[in-house]
Amino acid sequence: MSTPTRAVINLDVTGPTISRHLYGHFAEHLGACIYGGFFVGADSDIPNVRGMRTDVVEALKAIDIPNLRWPGGCFADEYHWRDGVGPVEQRPTVVNTHWGNVVEDNSFGTHEFMDLVDQLGCEPYICGNVGSGTVREMADWVEYLTRSGEAPMSELRRANGRDEPWQVKYWGIGNESWGCGGNMRAEYYADLARQYSTYCREHDGNQLYKIAGGANVDDYHWTETLMKTLGDLGCGCNPRHFFDAISLHYYTMPTGFEDKLSATEFDDATYYLTMAAAWRIDELLTRHGNVMDVYDPAKRIGLVLDEWGTWFAVEPGTNPGFLYQQNTMRDALVASVHFDSFHRHADRLVMANIAQTVNVLQAMLLTDGDTLIKTPTYHVFEMNKGHHDADLLPLNWTGQALPTRTVGNREIALVSASASTKNGTAMVSLTNLDLEAAHLVTLDLRGHRVTGITGRILTAGAVNAHNTADQPDIVAPQPFDVPAVTDGTLTVDLPAHSFVTLELTLG
Repeated sequence: MSTPTRAVINLDVTGPTISRHLYGHFAEHLGACIYGGFFVGADSDIPNVRGMRTDVVEALKAIDIPNLRWPGGCFADEYHWRDGVGPVEQRPTVVNTHWGNVVEDNSFGTHEFMDLVDQLGCEPYICGNVGSGTVREMADWVEYLTRSGEAPMSELRRANGRDEPWQVKYWGIGNESWGCGGNMRAEYYADLARQYSTYCREHDGNQLYKIAGGANVDDYHWTETLMKTLGDLGCGCNPRHFFDAISLHYYTMPTGFEDKLSATEFDDATYYLTMAAAWRIDELLTRHGNVMDVYDPAKRIGLVLDEWGTWFAVEPGTNPGFLYQQNTMRDALVASVHFDSFHRHADRLVMANIAQTVNVLQAMLLTDGDTLIKTPTYHVFEMNKGHHDADLLPLNWTGQALPTRTVGNREIALVSASASTKNGTAMVSLTNLDLEAAHLVTLDLRGHRVTGITGRILTAGAVNAHNTADQPDIVAPQPFDVPAVTDGTLTVDLPAHSFVTLELTLG
């Protein structure tokens, strides 16, 4: 048995609020994410409401999905919104050149997406086309969605069957403009973003939260350029600023983008390389945040990690352009480490969107015909719901050092944790990344009396275990026996490769 690692949690000393939007999602016209994932059409034998799969909608509502980003991704910068409105039979087809070179029939467009988020009870996050679109096209889309009265775009929306405008808050100005969104330089994009942002008007009281397309991984120059360029407009014609946030993209890959490995068949060394890559998110959030602090010490501008997750090789026999991969206990641990980091950076990080929600990369859900599979990652999202809009409880490690492992030239901690409080309860999330050994963590709980405690655990016999149609619950949450709190301390025995949540009732 290992020597306990001790952490102090002052239950009455809170930090920033952990926005529920850190648990956001991403749906792109890619593979079977939209078609066959979210959307099967109203004529499908699969139960649906106006074409949206009932099982998918219900599963996502169960994890309190806060927002959904659409239509991309790389697809966003070749998407022209007028192709996806009006009578379905009259919508033009296009070729999805980014993802599989397949024909897109545009049967899922703006009205369908807004219907989907309404069914989900979440907020839309729309990413506009900067790479191949125009300023007017984006301005018209904002007007189409959010303006009432007799304006040209509101009349067009009304002709297409929707009388009242929608409320749309989150608006992205392009995607990956350094790459698939136009291969631009930071300086060029920053000026272009100012122009596009100027014409994204706020109609009828709908306030836009504008998100500039930010950096790839560790491109700190891109972040600094945006922070220097995307300041306040500074003129009487529009007293609001250009942008509310900038984005960041980071994918967890054990060996890099050009040499993707199997999602299910991996050795111990590859597992630990993946965990080291997962831990890197904390470094990236810290360093991009430090750059932003120089120009915005008050933290008015948020950071949005609107693409994150594991990226492995596609499953054998599937279209390589569809990015369909299985999802194991390893993916769940990547997610839990990310969330602990998100919580620690909640003063600057305002949103995060896993890539992607259904059937693509680190998905919540996998579908096959009328079958729905909840992945291990889905269960991490569900188990962590208690952190949504809760106040961070800073967690201070003391005494015995955290167990670590050297991976390449990095030393990574094998235990991760975070805590929060709301409504008279506290939640503690604990992760043990060690493949073989259990680890003891003693929580020194101060400032409140703990009157009740329940625990849940997510683990499996092997770290590559995954759920299938035949065995959908190989990796699923189970009750976790927790000893009583004694003199304000609680010692938790974390099994190897496990994720544990504790809910504390405070007196």
